[in-house]
Amino acid sequence: MDPLLLGLLVALATIVVLFSGVSVAVGLLIVAAGFLLAFDGPRSLEMLPEIFFADLNSFTILSIPMFIIMGAAIASTRAGADLFEALERWLTRVPGGLVVSNLGACALFAAMSGSSPATCAAIGKMGIPEMQKRGYPDGVAAGAIAAGGTLGILIPPSVTMIVYGIATETSIGRLFLAGIVPGILLMLLFMAWAIYATWASGNTAVLSPRHYSIRERFEILPRVVPFLLVIAGVLYAMYGGVATTSETAAVGAVLCLGMAVVIYRLWRPGAIWGVLRDSTRESVMILFIMAAAGVFSYMMSSLFITQSVAQWIAALDVNRWVLMAVINVFLLVAGFFLPPVAVILMTAPILLPILQAAQFDPYWFAVILTINMEVGLITPPVGLNLFVINSISPDIKLKTILWGSAPFVACMFLAIVILCFVPGLATWLPDLVMGPA
Repeated sequence: MDPLLLGLLVALATIVVLFSGVSVAVGLLIVAAGFLLAFDGPRSLEMLPEIFFADLNSFTILSIPMFIIMGAAIASTRAGADLFEALERWLTRVPGGLVVSNLGACALFAAMSGSSPATCAAIGKMGIPEMQKRGYPDGVAAGAIAAGGTLGILIPPSVTMIVYGIATETSIGRLFLAGIVPGILLMLLFMAWAIYATWASGNTAVLSPRHYSIRERFEILPRVVPFLLVIAGVLYAMYGGVATTSETAAVGAVLCLGMAVVIYRLWRPGAIWGVLRDSTRESVMILFIMAAAGVFSYMMSSLFITQSVAQWIAALDVNRWVLMAVINVFLLVAGFFLPPVAVILMTAPILLPILQAAQFDPYWFAVILTINMEVGLITPPVGLNLFVINSISPDIKLKTILWGSAPFVACMFLAIVILCFVPGLATWLPDLVMGPA
């Protein structure tokens, strides 16, 4: 059978299996084993256990559970509330200052946790009720937190970037640096929209919030210092030549657990066990998807699907930016239905050779891909952040959250356009710190 036609059958079968309700990892294994059995015979299945294990037999992968522990430790404390309160006192006189405070808290929390759902839950539990109390529309309040939470997979440390680095064999340290400036850009675009929307509403209750004295503003700052110290410690360990990425992740996990125990009194055995239990559950889920995606990629390569698709796209006589636009649409659609980790692991083996042939920087593309995945987190039908917000604020309808998130989705599209015109926003910092790739 023609490999391109076979690839279409694989795509259709994957969609059907995943929509049947099975988990992503199990679905990928079913499709991979089924097509290998049908087209390569029973002997091809003998390699699957070895491939499954080989994709997890990497020291770098240890960084994933470590960074997840780091985020779980912070998410189990009232750290989100402290960040929100500190920023709210300093930005209270800005139109839309409360929304801006929440977005800033989301960005800082994302830099600690690397998890979008955890960021939404931690900041939203305090931020959304406070915004509702001040008179902000439900859509603005919920949409801002849902969008701010997406920063967790762009601003380092990011599990998504780690998975991309493993799948494409690119430097995780460079990927982390590549996400910093675009992450700040995206946060500023979110804040600009929040300020404009508040000013345009003309709501005087929102525009004239409580005034805090200089003393009240400075007395809250010590609650933010530990976060900055942990971030600085992680960055120094990674880029100061002190430790590898995996060792740096372990340093971050220890620092965050120590901060949770010493500052937030999280020393009850049951609380610490809860952090480790939740971290283990999420880590195993991600690693299972990674191993299953490795088997799926082996099937695609073994049946010459990956190579044929890459050759077909490379042979298209189109402008490279038209090609990039097509890839963006493809990633957006995939992100609507699949989690970011699954999309990266399934598409990276096909897209990377095409991108290199078109002379696109793989680190710049990692940022573009991640922003596309962020869109998927706040759009249906999956829209994980939408459901997190709905669970912590059941009084706000899902439809309201969705419409409130729409302007922030437009900000993400604008960020992608800006990065296409100014790719140096993603590549400048890695080149400055680590030299040209």
